[in-house]
Amino acid sequence: MGTPAPAEAGSGVVRVQVPERSFRHDLRVVKIVLHRELIRFWHDKMRIVSTLVQPVLWLLVMGTGLSNLMASGGPSGEIDLKTFIFPGVCAMSVMFTAMFSAGSIVWDREFGFLREMLVAPVSRSAIVVGKCVSGATVATLQGLLIVMLAGLAGVPYDPLLLLEMIGIMFLGAFALTGFGVIMAARIKTMQSFFALMQMAMMPMMFLSGALYPLNGLPTWLSVLTRINPLTYAVDPLRQVVFAHLDVSAELEKTFNPGVTWNGWVVPVWLELLIIVALGPILTAVAIWEFRRGD
Repeated sequence: MGTPAPAEAGSGVVRVQVPERSFRHDLRVVKIVLHRELIRFWHDKMRIVSTLVQPVLWLLVMGTGLSNLMASGGPSGEIDLKTFIFPGVCAMSVMFTAMFSAGSIVWDREFGFLREMLVAPVSRSAIVVGKCVSGATVATLQGLLIVMLAGLAGVPYDPLLLLEMIGIMFLGAFALTGFGVIMAARIKTMQSFFALMQMAMMPMMFLSGALYPLNGLPTWLSVLTRINPLTYAVDPLRQVVFAHLDVSAELEKTFNPGVTWNGWVVPVWLELLIIVALGPILTAVAIWEFRRGD
């Protein structure tokens, strides 16, 4: 906020000096929003635990069930199905946390805190960027908790692998938070936001290759998986995990086929480039929607 300036002689009016907007000032706004969201995340232990339950269930319950099924007659052989779905579970954990972190805008609007932020001499763009950065950071921290369970899925605790997974999760979380902010920009109640999130996240989860390989799908389903942004976060995670596993070429082809465009296997660097590009694009759209909505 601005600091009061000395009043002119003979007048009872106190002039308020508003600081000029600058890139440094916007960075401070982003830092404050990030700091606030990290404090909320740290003190909300129930939120941390509840968002861990579903991914752990997918990994331990569904992964174990699929492993038993494949062991009874499938091609699993030397690979555990928990290992296959582990990258997908990490991506899903990041998606859930990132999308719901964007809902803090709706929460702030509903309880009046957003109004206080908007009347402050700060850029609305900086507020949205702060929300996206904080959502991505919180989602990555949540995903890191799942990564710590790698040993249960037969994934080695290789420092390079962990760093690669954390980097990919942050890029995906930033893009997904921007997507969430786009949907939250005009929603007035948390009930409406949760309903919309559930409607958006379930198709994204099942059409990303998180729980099953993307090869051999019907044409119409293949098209949907290729336009799903979560697909390009799941596949790089799986690629880096399988790069640290010792599996046969046959199993590699079965469980890690990659993403294809009309028969061409999309390289990991291009998938990462898509995610990197989606982050700023979705953030820009979120800023535009936020300005229109508020």
